Amino acid sequence: MKPTTIKAWPELPALEDWQDTLATVHMWSQIVGKTRLAFAPPINHWWGIALYVTPSGLTTSAIPHAGSSFAVEFDFVDHRLKIETSEGTSESFALEPMTVADFYKKYTAALDRLGIDLSILARPVEVEEAIRFEEDTVHDSYDREAISRFWQALVQIDRVFNEFRSRFIGKVSPSHFFWGAFDLAVTRFSGRTAPKHPGGAPNCADWVMEDAYSHEVSSAGFWAGPGFGEAAFYSYAYPEPDGYREFAVRPADAYFNNDLGEFVLPYASVQGSEDPDSALMDFLQSTYDAAADLAHWDREALEK
Repeated sequence: MKPTTIKAWPELPALEDWQDTLATVHMWSQIVGKTRLAFAPPINHWWGIALYVTPSGLTTSAIPHAGSSFAVEFDFVDHRLKIETSEGTSESFALEPMTVADFYKKYTAALDRLGIDLSILARPVEVEEAIRFEEDTVHDSYDREAISRFWQALVQIDRVFNEFRSRFIGKVSPSHFFWGAFDLAVTRFSGRTAPKHPGGAPNCADWVMEDAYSHEVSSAGFWAGPGFGEAAFYSYAYPEPDGYREFAVRPADAYFNNDLGEFVLPYASVQGSEDPDSALMDFLQSTYDAAADLAHWDREALEK
């Protein structure tokens, strides 16, 4: 791959310096993500509810509604929440410090003006403290610089994830952003079914995870690091084959974290390397090698 400059990969602020903004935007993203869940057709492994990285932020992509469609985008360049319909109508409001309750009120009012009646389970999932959206006055931060840097990192990561995805001709997910855990992920499938997943995600029904992991996977992603301490890449296999944790992966800073049950690679290690693209691709490829080789995937049939 063509090397990229370090400037293209932004430094991220220390997690403790923007964790309030992270938590707030996470809750906002769940409200928008649940909109897609409410209207879009279900696609295997919950692919139909994810958001996607754009040149200016994160989007739902087109959501069907009453014979037409609409899309919702977090614009992290102009710092606005934008709703556009296929009928040429639109609404928007500024992204700025506000409570989740205020965001939810503004958002649903904007949908109402567009003739979109939203009915969702109005509380977050996959978080320990699930405050109902209309009651959440705890999360109210918005640091423009921090969220902009996070989005700029997603742009770089999404680009590499899609290059990695292109090398696989078996079943593979898009590079997509899951608002439940607030992470960007790409997942390869062996084609075989998997044992029933044990579930256990906080404030999330076990059957949700059972559907997500109904088939054998090697999955990689990126998250901002809550509960870990810093932004990092991760990779795991489900089910985990024997010897997986001891497999030698690249680059040198990558390691298996027993608490998480995943390989991890700090974002800072990639961002600060001479060739961030290649460093990330090494991590994606070598952790996939661990899953595919140890679980005896039919690599000749699945890879390009």
